Amino acid sequence: MAIELLSPTQLDDMRPAGRFVAEVLTTLAETADVGVDLIELDALAHRMIKDRGAESCYIDYAPSFGRGPFGKVLCTSVNDAVLHGLPHKYRLRDGDLVSFDFAVSVDGWVCDSALSVVVGTPRDEDLRLIEATEVALARAIEVARPGNKIGDISATIGETAREYGYSVNTQFGGHGVGRTMHGDPHISNDGTAGRGFPLKPGLVIAIEPWLLAATDEIRMDEDGWTIRSVDGSRGAHSEHTIAITDGDPIVMTARG
Repeated sequence: MAIELLSPTQLDDMRPAGRFVAEVLTTLAETADVGVDLIELDALAHRMIKDRGAESCYIDYAPSFGRGPFGKVLCTSVNDAVLHGLPHKYRLRDGDLVSFDFAVSVDGWVCDSALSVVVGTPRDEDLRLIEATEVALARAIEVARPGNKIGDISATIGETAREYGYSVNTQFGGHGVGRTMHGDPHISNDGTAGRGFPLKPGLVIAIEPWLLAATDEIRMDEDGWTIRSVDGSRGAHSEHTIAITDGDPIVMTARG
């Protein structure tokens, strides 16, 4: 697959998609509370998509690793689930750690982002796990500049995870974004600095550190989509769509 570099005008055209993704995730994080059903949260995201005239990247998504099509517009991964959580009838409980992953197309441009929150009373170890993904993401964005390579992003994520005491799974990671949700280059959550595709102005990528508290091994849930830890330990996930420029990277899905 060819890697497309977008012009400054095209990057400007992509910004509304990023703002909308950020708006939806902010609304979901504010709405998630004890007693709220995952199906209700998916319905909320669905209404927002319809009202905006956007197009879901998930509902018809049917990759080789999933039992597609996905059928929902939002990924909701709770506690030991960390990726691709298929919304189902489940009311959030006090202390649940939930990750929301959301991608849409607005006017033909896609943006993708994820965040993790604790509902009700947080546990310190859960907040630290979330913090590790957020710090890894922030540091990875900082090195996403011309002259560096994909390996610099990957190495930064892996180093941050180990600094916090977590191991890293490299089966799922970041990816190119543009007219479609998933494109080249693949961005592993661990790697070697100075290696891989060179970062050039106009490259748009989703960077998405995700970590499990006590393992780096995962299993597929019976629903054919939800990725869980093999040992029941909790997971967290943070993601932004960013654009490489001649200067600072643009965080398309910045919230707040």
